[in-house]
Amino acid sequence: SPPMPHPALPSDALRRVLEVSRRLGVTADLGEVLSLIIDAMRDLLNADRATVFEHDAVRGELFATVAHGLATGGGAVRFPISEGLAGAAATSGTTINVREAYDDPRFNAEVDRRTGYRTHSILSIPLHSFDAELVGVAQVLNKRGGAFGAEDVLLAEALAAQAAVAIKRARLVEEALQRRRLERELELAREIQQRTLPRTLPVLPGFELAVWSEPADQTGGDTFDVIPLSRAGRNGDPHTPVEQVMLVLADATGHGVGPSLMVAEMRALLRMGVRLAAPWPVLIDHLNRQLLSDTPVGRFVTAWFGLLDAPKATLRTFSAGQAPLLWYHAHADSVEVLGADAMPLGIGRELGPCEGSTIRLKPGDIFAAISDGIIEAEGGTEHPFGIERTCDVIRASHRLGAEGVVRAINEALAAFTGGAPASDDRTMVIVRCVP
Repeated sequence: SPPMPHPALPSDALRRVLEVSRRLGVTADLGEVLSLIIDAMRDLLNADRATVFEHDAVRGELFATVAHGLATGGGAVRFPISEGLAGAAATSGTTINVREAYDDPRFNAEVDRRTGYRTHSILSIPLHSFDAELVGVAQVLNKRGGAFGAEDVLLAEALAAQAAVAIKRARLVEEALQRRRLERELELAREIQQRTLPRTLPVLPGFELAVWSEPADQTGGDTFDVIPLSRAGRNGDPHTPVEQVMLVLADATGHGVGPSLMVAEMRALLRMGVRLAAPWPVLIDHLNRQLLSDTPVGRFVTAWFGLLDAPKATLRTFSAGQAPLLWYHAHADSVEVLGADAMPLGIGRELGPCEGSTIRLKPGDIFAAISDGIIEAEGGTEHPFGIERTCDVIRASHRLGAEGVVRAINEALAAFTGGAPASDDRTMVIVRCVP
């Protein structure tokens, strides 16, 4: 159990401990807390130097970033908790008072050798917080005029009790601030990612477009795009009908910040390739090669590319690992399930032919690219939402328009999952040929 201050502490010493406690109470900055502790330990015990080694429970180490004699910018001193007198105090939970350090086999003289300092007397005091957690070890070196006495030990343990609480509080405050900073950064990343998505969809005579995406975290590994391939009228008016658009749905492995960077890169490369009027097969091949070069091993992007030509009522489609693709045939009231044309982007250097295939959409037909976050969503049964259920929803809602299909799938998904948060990103791109 953590050591407790002795009740027989002299009044003058008690007054000094209370003064240090008051000073520790007015700051929550960890660096300032550590500096106050080592100064108080050194001055109140009339010693030459003091150090506070913090406890790294994850790595099983003690480390010091603030200490008398530690060069500024020299980095932290780290060692296993099983080593040295500081380690002995940490593992035993008791104060260790040594008159001559070099006479004790537990003493680690490495710091002396590195700094040229000579340690003689040494006092090592474990620091336990109010919940008995080990937060570190304080060490005081070289008592002026001799070794540390019983009163020094009492004073050091009294200071240690205050120091441990102050360190614990400062750590909690620091962790809270880091969480807030991370939340702000993630919110900014989400805002940036959302701004890359098209805010309005182009108008194509005879067709309806609908898109929807929901990340599982603040940022997602899914993305989509709708890129007009003909000039949108004077001054870029988005309401002026266009004849052709490129449609994209991409899904990077995983979800969160890393995958969001992957799909953001893919979308940026795609947009640049479209601006440069790169031929379809060349564009996809270069996308694959660049992602292969930039992404870690085991990471990849599934992507579907569609080139919709409104006057011809055709859709050129190519899928790199993105499946299933769903084609609702209005005349037969049936859904055809299409597979991928090639492996995902970023796995191998050669995708093979990237030409894809061209289909003709008839009045009432619907083409749907849907990410696996929807198809594989889990509900209260042992089976996922699945392809068959998705097809049934499309068949039941095909007369509601492209936006109606999106709403119907979302409603069916919410009913199936009981409104539970998504475990994976969910995205849809819906094309409907107007009857």
